[in-house]
Amino acid sequence: MKISSSIIALLAAALSSADAFVPAAPRAVPVVVVAKSSSALLVARDLDGIAAATAPSSSSSSSSSSSSVDRTMEGVDDDLPYQAFDPTAGDSPAVERNNAGGVWVKQRARPRRNRKSSGIRAMVRENIVTPSNFIYPLFIHDEDVDVPIPSMPGCYRLSHESMMREVGESLELGVRAFVLFPKVNDDLKTNMGCEAYNPDGIVHRSIRAIKAAYPDAVVCTDVALDPYSDMGHDGVVEDGVILNDVTINQLCKQAVSQARAGADIVAPSDMQDGRVMAIRDALDSEGYTNVSILSYTAKYASAYYGPFRDALDSHPGFGDKRTYQQDPANGREALIEAALDAAEGADMLMVKPGMPYLDVIRRLRDASDLPIAAYHVSGEYAMLKAAVERGWLNEKEVVLETLTCFKRAGADIILTYYAKQAAQWIKEDGLY
Repeated sequence: MKISSSIIALLAAALSSADAFVPAAPRAVPVVVVAKSSSALLVARDLDGIAAATAPSSSSSSSSSSSSVDRTMEGVDDDLPYQAFDPTAGDSPAVERNNAGGVWVKQRARPRRNRKSSGIRAMVRENIVTPSNFIYPLFIHDEDVDVPIPSMPGCYRLSHESMMREVGESLELGVRAFVLFPKVNDDLKTNMGCEAYNPDGIVHRSIRAIKAAYPDAVVCTDVALDPYSDMGHDGVVEDGVILNDVTINQLCKQAVSQARAGADIVAPSDMQDGRVMAIRDALDSEGYTNVSILSYTAKYASAYYGPFRDALDSHPGFGDKRTYQQDPANGREALIEAALDAAEGADMLMVKPGMPYLDVIRRLRDASDLPIAAYHVSGEYAMLKAAVERGWLNEKEVVLETLTCFKRAGADIILTYYAKQAAQWIKEDGLY
């Protein structure tokens, strides 16, 4: 690159001058004072983004500044103005020096003191996830082999033998509750979903087997018709409309039959109006007053359910579920549903999906004293798995953080396909 003779002459003149070129002092914006109690933090920044409160204006002040630079600055080239600046100098220093000569900001309240060691962090931790918080969803089918679910890596439609083994191993890790979702053979599906209350159906047989082998296991059942419907909807269909009250009649039969098989909790996920009250009355009238209802209170018409429907082969045969599941745009509506469910006799309230609806979990937590459940749904699980498989996320760290977020938002119970794996991680870390 050629440099013109005029530029060279100007540079030579500047270097030979008695007053050598000195870079202009950084331009400082007014100092901002943030006061909290009796302590204050002084902050100043120059307009170019370089921290500055004052700048040396002569060789003597520069020398004074250099002599007071903290030992942590040793070896730094003081000829560079933005490094030679001393925050402890001047009439209004940004920071001061303590009696030991170290740099000191007058800040009595220092939240980092409660983060300085793993022991202290654990001691002051506000929310702790334990395996007893989990409900573990299990996909089951009437086959002798396990079938992997491509859109949910690590999840399977389990044979009876594998289901029993999964329950036993999970109990050893502290996971005590399980919810069963059946893949029903197509020839058993009808519009009325009568297989839902077949006492010899796959769900009922599984309940009896689990309770016989593991009496302390908490068995939760899904109350809805979509796995049993040839239409893939949660209710009885007529002329393209899901019939609310006719559906509830079927759900009551389903819930009572599950209670007879030994279910501890029934969980209506259908989102029909009035179903909690009807199911509560049906259970009570048959003597099952101790069977709990975990209501899917705020179940949204979400795009996050795709992998779950793959697992059960229960995609809607027509349309979508927006006429009965909630609009994802609505938050206040969840409070209406929560108030109704509580009045109708629900023992626990659920928000589904979980992560995209943490605000709804918090709203329900603030509005109700009933236990709140969050469903970490199949789409959320699949997204994490996809990122982990590509090396973009650390699986253990991101899963445990996600589950902790549910607790922080206000959830007492977490339904997650990671229940068993998370329990293993928690045990390995000595957190349970």
